[in-house]
Amino acid sequence: MKENRQHIQYFLFSQYLSDGIRTTVEIILPSVILAQFNRLDLGLVMSTGALCASIADGPGPVEHKRNGMLYCILFTFLMTLVTGLVNTHIFLMGLLVLLASFLFTMFSVFGNRAASVGTAVLLIMVLRMDKIIGPLNVTMESLFVLAGGGWYMLTALVFFKLYPYRPTQRLLGTCLHETARYLKIKSALYESSSNINDEYRKLVAQQVLVNEKQDELRELLYKNREMMKDPTATGKLLMVTFADVIDLFENIMATWYDYALLRERFGNTGILNEVSIIIQRQAEEIDGIALAIQANNHYKKQYLLVPALDQLKTTIDALDDAGQSNLVLKKILVNIRNLGERTDELMNYFKAGAAEQRNVRTDSEYAKFVSHQVISANEFFSNFTLQSAVFRHSLRMMITCIAGFIIAKLLPNAHHSYWILLTIIVIVKPGFSLTKQRNLERLFGTIAGGIIGILFIYFIHDRTILFLFTVLFMLVTYTFIRVNYIVTVIFMTPYIIILFSLLGIGSINVAEERLLDTAIASVLAFMGNYFLFPHWESVQLESYMIRVLSANEQYLQQLAAFFSGNKPSLMEYKLVRKQLYISSANLSSAFQRMLSEPKSKQRSSQYIYEFVLLNHVLSSNIASLTASMINKEASMAPKEILFPVRKSIALLKQSLASLDHTALKEEINPSKPLRVKENYSDKQLSEQLNFIYKVSSDIGKITTEIAKENWRNERATT
Repeated sequence: MKENRQHIQYFLFSQYLSDGIRTTVEIILPSVILAQFNRLDLGLVMSTGALCASIADGPGPVEHKRNGMLYCILFTFLMTLVTGLVNTHIFLMGLLVLLASFLFTMFSVFGNRAASVGTAVLLIMVLRMDKIIGPLNVTMESLFVLAGGGWYMLTALVFFKLYPYRPTQRLLGTCLHETARYLKIKSALYESSSNINDEYRKLVAQQVLVNEKQDELRELLYKNREMMKDPTATGKLLMVTFADVIDLFENIMATWYDYALLRERFGNTGILNEVSIIIQRQAEEIDGIALAIQANNHYKKQYLLVPALDQLKTTIDALDDAGQSNLVLKKILVNIRNLGERTDELMNYFKAGAAEQRNVRTDSEYAKFVSHQVISANEFFSNFTLQSAVFRHSLRMMITCIAGFIIAKLLPNAHHSYWILLTIIVIVKPGFSLTKQRNLERLFGTIAGGIIGILFIYFIHDRTILFLFTVLFMLVTYTFIRVNYIVTVIFMTPYIIILFSLLGIGSINVAEERLLDTAIASVLAFMGNYFLFPHWESVQLESYMIRVLSANEQYLQQLAAFFSGNKPSLMEYKLVRKQLYISSANLSSAFQRMLSEPKSKQRSSQYIYEFVLLNHVLSSNIASLTASMINKEASMAPKEILFPVRKSIALLKQSLASLDHTALKEEINPSKPLRVKENYSDKQLSEQLNFIYKVSSDIGKITTEIAKENWRNERATT
């Protein structure tokens, strides 16, 4: 019950709901106002312009939003004008569909926001292609589309000016919430009743979500010029808290053990279940802090960790008295205590003046943590090759759209056949798995939404009530548009059906036609992604694996530098850490997408799963050492310590060379088991370094098998 209540609270204070309400009001208001002057037709045109501008209003810094919306408004105005002038000639309209679907899909070269602009331009083309009016009316309605987009941008910028920090606070809360969920999954690894492999899979999938939110927040904070130039107390507080969230996540990742062995040794003592409960309570504490940040409320500590740790320590000490080794349990105890300290640091967010005591980096230093998109003609045309995924996607979109256009024109009595093109534009994605997912969601969502819309019209005859439900369905549509696509489609369909009913167009016919058009578009999208320049994840996975190996090698180099007495800078260390998180999340995400592709297109799935898991284990163990040492003074370690680190690096380089033929190979003979000399005083460190070496060796074996299978597949296709 508590968890359900918390989910509702997260939703009520989320950026998604805030954007959904704002977007709905900004889109519907022009229609409502002009309807009072009996010009609902022009109001709908303005609302269409606002709708297109909203597509470019994705998450990110205000400057990027403004530029994206500005270009979007300009291009949609021009496309409205051109479409209105050529739609009386079927061949000219077909040529426009052919060229525009390719050109504006190629906008993806410049990133997600540019891709959104391209989608908005294609949307306005599709919506206007069947509206035949004179040149004068075309010009007037194009100006109203321009006015609608301008209205949306103006009100959106005013809103951002009035509440500059709320989007960042909400996203920070969401990021911390996903981190808490990651910790909850990790707590289940200690439970004797849980399935370790299932929990590993959940953990890897959740890491993708955490990284996604971290990246969004990094972009929002570090590309905000006003915040970078002259950070206010609130801005500074958000930046230092985000740094604490990243450090907290590293602390969580750094706690990794052989959970099967732990259960074998201590499963019957009940200690592991006690550990799981403590970690879960700590995750709930983090979740509570996240909700308070998102809701912009104060937070009072709910869970007292110290008494629970004292009780756990007593239980662990009792094992020592009984003659059973409890070294690993003591290490777990220390890690939980460190986790508690990191969580307490988050409480500084709610203390007045806490951020003033913290240093923030300069603008140029923060710039190193974010990617910078180059927009140039050279960048655009350099992607005109079949080696480019964007170019292949653009060709696929072009061919599928022109096929949809031809079929739409051949259908008898098809008054809204532009829905075929509209559906294609929405569901055709660069990868097969994403298109497949969108395909199914669109089809089932349309069926469910169509039934809902027809039932509403059949049982409710009051136009005012129907209009209110239309507004409600719009609100849900724009709230979930970036969260849950099937929910969006389920509510978007009845809102369109009811809207057409209010405008005097037959609702049953509209529902039937919409379903038919969706089915046709789904078939075309599936065939396009399967047969036209397919983009199979199995082919791309090798590049993701190379990046992960390289990132882990660089991460291990940080540890080697420390043991060599050359302490790396904190900035350098955090950049390497960030790169590792991103590359690991990208690999995990690509692997999950591959599993949803046809079995015949999958390669080495079991080996790649082991590769993903082993690299996750490796980075967690490196993190457990680097995180504890980065704030200490570096000193030259004995060769017994430096030797296994160097050998592990060599193994990773060898693995890298087996996948990346441009990498330099290092000869190494790992046949003999490597052991750190037992006379070294820190036995725990010795064990951990041996484990890192073992994992690096296992990665090498798995990588060799993957490379062999890739070579066999290449020979089979040539």
